[in-house]
Formats: sequence, structure tokens, C-alpha cells
Amino acid sequence: MAGKIRVRQVRSTIGCTKRQRATIKGLGLGKIGRVRELEDTPAIRGMIRKVAHLVEVEQVEANDAAA
Repeated sequence: MAGKIRVRQVRSTIGCTKRQRATIKGLGLGKIGRVRELEDTPAIRGMIRKVAHLVEVEQVEANDAAA
């Protein structure tokens, strides 16, 4: 089973390309401060890499995920 990561949007998509806005929406974000816990897969990591300047990422520990 893949681990989990917590993704938080910290910057606005104003001035970004349409593809970057679509990637943010695909991650389940869209407003500054939104947080999502996602599976840590290569596809999600690739999406995060495309919008790395807009988001913060942290690893979710096993005991965090159960709570």
C-alpha cells in the first residue's frame, strides 16, 4: 500500500497557465489554504511537481492517518 501525503495550496492560481489551474483542480484544491490527503503515487507526485510553486507537501505518518 502506498503512503499518504498532505498537499496544501499556499499561492493563488492567478497568472498561472490553464494547465496549472487544471492540475490544481485535479489535486482537489482551488483556494488558498485548502488541504487534501492523497495517495503517494508517481502520478500524484508528477502533478505536484508541475505546481510545486503553488503548494506545500508533507508526508502523513501512519498514526496521523488513523486519526
